[in-house]
Amino acid sequence: MNIINNGIDALEDMRKKDSGYSEKPTIKISTKVTKDRTVQIKISNNGPSISPEIQQKIFDPFFTTKSVGTGTGLGLSISYSIIVEKHKGKLICNSVPGQGVEFVIEIPF
Repeated sequence: MNIINNGIDALEDMRKKDSGYSEKPTIKISTKVTKDRTVQIKISNNGPSISPEIQQKIFDPFFTTKSVGTGTGLGLSISYSIIVEKHKGKLICNSVPGQGVEFVIEIPF
């Protein structure tokens, strides 16, 4: 839910800052079972991309790109901990300038 909420926040911020943005704000969620016996969940949006510098820090505790008073910097850190440490899965952030953001979650079963 945290990843979806962050996507909603990013799309809302983009819409507020760029009233001329013509693309419809979109969040896509897809799921599948992989040949490696994992459940894969992809959550993507067509909002602003995340720079490589920020991608390196995005799962660090207390790191946030949100303005003061709107984010704690714990959501993605907790998500990472649950997915990677507790479930032995993967949480990956893919972002290319101009192409939005995609988070990939893989959990073994």
